[in-house]
Amino acid sequence: MIKRERYMERIRPFIGNELIKVLTGIRRSGKSVMLEMIKEELIKRGIASEQIISFNFESLSNAPFTTAEALYAEIRNRISSLTGKVYLFFDEIQEVKDWEKCVNSLRVDCDCDIYITGSNAKLLSGDLATYLGGRYVEFVIYPFSFEEYLEGIDPERKDISGSFRRYLESGGMPFITALPDDKTVIFQYLRDVYHSIILKDVVRYNSIRDVDLLERVITYVMANVGHTFSAKSISDYFRSENRKVAPETVLNYIRACCNANLFCRVDRQDIPGKKILSVSEKYYIEDHGFREAVFGGNVRDIDQLLENIVCMELIRRGYTVYTGKSGDKEIDFVAEKGSEKIYVQVSYLLASEETIEREFGVLRNIPDNYPKYVLSMDSFDRSRDGIRHCSVPDFLLMNRWD
Repeated sequence: MIKRERYMERIRPFIGNELIKVLTGIRRSGKSVMLEMIKEELIKRGIASEQIISFNFESLSNAPFTTAEALYAEIRNRISSLTGKVYLFFDEIQEVKDWEKCVNSLRVDCDCDIYITGSNAKLLSGDLATYLGGRYVEFVIYPFSFEEYLEGIDPERKDISGSFRRYLESGGMPFITALPDDKTVIFQYLRDVYHSIILKDVVRYNSIRDVDLLERVITYVMANVGHTFSAKSISDYFRSENRKVAPETVLNYIRACCNANLFCRVDRQDIPGKKILSVSEKYYIEDHGFREAVFGGNVRDIDQLLENIVCMELIRRGYTVYTGKSGDKEIDFVAEKGSEKIYVQVSYLLASEETIEREFGVLRNIPDNYPKYVLSMDSFDRSRDGIRHCSVPDFLLMNRWD
């Protein structure tokens, strides 16, 4: 089991307190494994195993407890003979009807520490916000970073460049590190997970009837990862193919995919005025392996792919990410976390002086002293003017970006 220490560092301070711990994330991103790691942490702290009670609602063995009333009664029955705090773990809680009522009642009526997971962010945070106000804390669990992926397939780091080439194509869904290095096998698995996400977390939850249109919208977004576009531009694209679709419908479909953790939305920020621009945001895929398995073109669209990987790494490490605009020049990423801020430009290769000037020039004109990076797949260091240049794999494996 790969130790996902960056997540545990964030979760540990909340273990044992009254806040409900909510772990969200795309299906098969490792939320269940994170629950196991938390249980291990509890055992290390001296918590007796009988004080830990778990339900995985994807298992038929727990089908009798998929209503709020039945689950509440079962929990009260199990803890009736126990003394002291109990630790409750509910995996894929959205399978329980009116689950939020049960969780809230347990919080009020029992001495308990509650952990829940689910695959639809809106389902969890939206419903919990209604019932619990500020009495929960949310952690988003993403697919493997390159560092975690490397730990799974090449822990001694004997072939970092070869492992990164594999990561470029197959992405970081945790289970693929246990599969043979066979593209047919890996992509079949990714397609199956993708269709499960679409069916269970997008179509079913949002009662979408026009699945064909949804898939066309998803394909458009995948093809344009890292490109600026709006719902209207997609609507216009479909109109050119003689299919009338309202921009609001397109936007609702994209939002549904974001809530299912398939896509991440990144807004634009005007750097000098720090003004968030309200149109033409960008979208990135939470796991780029889906793009290759479903749409293809990861190797062909290497610039987009590298940008996607870097964006998700920034988000994974807890940064709020914007795309920047300074005058008439675009900045790939402005990332902020508390008092920290970094600027990042991503390019496949710095193959000409024109490319070098474009990537370094936009950062050179930013009037502050926060760290600035230009990332590419070049091995030769072209750092200059206080702007650091490094390879994308090296950047992803850095412990800190100073």
